[in-house]
Amino acid sequence: MKILKIIFWTLWRIWFYIMMGIPIIIMLPFLLVSILKEKWYSYFFIMARIWAKCILYGSGFYYKVEREQQLESGSSYMFVANHTSMADIMLMLAVVKHPFVFVGKKELSKIPLFGFFYKRTCILVDRGSQRSRMEVFNRAERRLKQGLSICIFPEGGVPSDETILLDSFKDGAFRLAIEHQIPIVPMTFADNKERFSYTFFSGSPGLMRVKVHSFVSTIGKTIENKKDIKEVKEEARTIINNQLLRFKK
Repeated sequence: MKILKIIFWTLWRIWFYIMMGIPIIIMLPFLLVSILKEKWYSYFFIMARIWAKCILYGSGFYYKVEREQQLESGSSYMFVANHTSMADIMLMLAVVKHPFVFVGKKELSKIPLFGFFYKRTCILVDRGSQRSRMEVFNRAERRLKQGLSICIFPEGGVPSDETILLDSFKDGAFRLAIEHQIPIVPMTFADNKERFSYTFFSGSPGLMRVKVHSFVSTIGKTIENKKDIKEVKEEARTIINNQLLRFKK
């Protein structure tokens, strides 16, 4: 039985990565045109959502979303969620219709084909470089002025220890949200670690539950006040952590 599971996991994981490439190849001419100008990003975002749904459904995943508050058209937001799986990227794109730009680690740009578009449409950060972290704020500010939203996984990466329910949050997402006075939208991904963790021989097709929580306000807060940053960061983390605990019951 164990050998059969290993064979299944191997073939399924390979299929997942094949699914990452197939929609890109099919939509390639349109994707290439959509990245020529930043103002055409909304068209790229539509295709990115199609890509994400193809991967999720094609890999046997389906998702259920519960929303406490609705997004308003024409507004910018800071989306934050727990991070346990590569599928988090696809699920975020599938769930959120409001155009946003990812702030993500530079290493993902090395993935063949996916990386080509990733580094041209996302805001990349080299966490080992102070200069890179500062440039993130400048690029995010430009995107927000274009009416887009930002998505950051505030744990700063996937914890290597999979027993960790939710790692500590970095300040970056919350500093940006406060500086631009935009609402923070906490989101909880309940099942991604179980469905498709970074452990190769693990996971299974099935349900991915998502909870979109009520927004955390940044109105009246300032980045000069370190207490303000800490308060909104801890509020968002507490919301997500408590929901993860509820999902486990």
